[in-house]
Amino acid sequence: MDVAVIIINYNSSKYTLECVNTVIEKTSEAIKYQIIVVDNNSTPSEYKILEENFPKKNNISLHRSIINTGFGGGNMFGAQFAKADYLLFLNNDAMLLNDSLSILLEFMKANPKVGVSTAQNFDENNRFVASFDHNKGIRRLLFGRSFLEKNNPELYPKRKKEYSEPLKVNWVNGAFLFFDSKAFSEVGGFDTNIFLYWEEMDICHRLKKFGYESWLIPEAQILHHQGVSTGTSKAMNRESYISYLYVLRKNYGFGKYIFIRIYLSIALLLKPKKWYLLPIILKSNNQTQSLKQKQKITF
Repeated sequence: MDVAVIIINYNSSKYTLECVNTVIEKTSEAIKYQIIVVDNNSTPSEYKILEENFPKKNNISLHRSIINTGFGGGNMFGAQFAKADYLLFLNNDAMLLNDSLSILLEFMKANPKVGVSTAQNFDENNRFVASFDHNKGIRRLLFGRSFLEKNNPELYPKRKKEYSEPLKVNWVNGAFLFFDSKAFSEVGGFDTNIFLYWEEMDICHRLKKFGYESWLIPEAQILHHQGVSTGTSKAMNRESYISYLYVLRKNYGFGKYIFIRIYLSIALLLKPKKWYLLPIILKSNNQTQSLKQKQKITF
């Protein structure tokens, strides 16, 4: 196979089925691909909808996990069934707008130093959405994205700009992650200690350490419905901070980790509505509070 497309479903079967259909409809017949859908322990009723309406094709398979393993865990569960030179981890709320697989496959084959690339994102109203970001370290916290982009555009290209040519970036959007399978394997894939959020910053950092690059390929385009499976809530915000601090501690050293924890503590003290996040910042082993610890096995 040329490309294995791995999609996670969690209580959003309608979007998953539409996502699968856009891959089928938009992908050239010249591309040899497989689609692997992982149900991340949705409710029985949601899984039934997915199962009963799932396409019956030899290159498309459905697998159900008995526990919700999160973004990285769900994708790693699906990766075991992949038999392809390239891996596309595609959000189930991301719909292909063109033959993105062919575009990315051609680019990646011509550029072996690229470990991962992504497509240009648009929202459901066809509005441009930033598709890459800069590492959220001390500089970004203290000075902000705008300052960094204005004063060092080579290292920090503008996020809120539509590009027409491929662009090397720090890390790419997690809705569409197109990996060279060898590079993905070399860095160990996704870190399954992370339940949700910041997986892209983590894996792109590890790819860079191994000599690989991350790129935006704007010719490839997707429509991305924002936050269909996760939504927004205090629980999700807590999870984001848990993951962020874990990635910092893992990849950027203890000193930077402590400095950023102190900075965040002071910043949150000035925002009473966000005081519920302080226990996450102040607790050194905050992963014990992750939603990952609350998942239950359901057959």
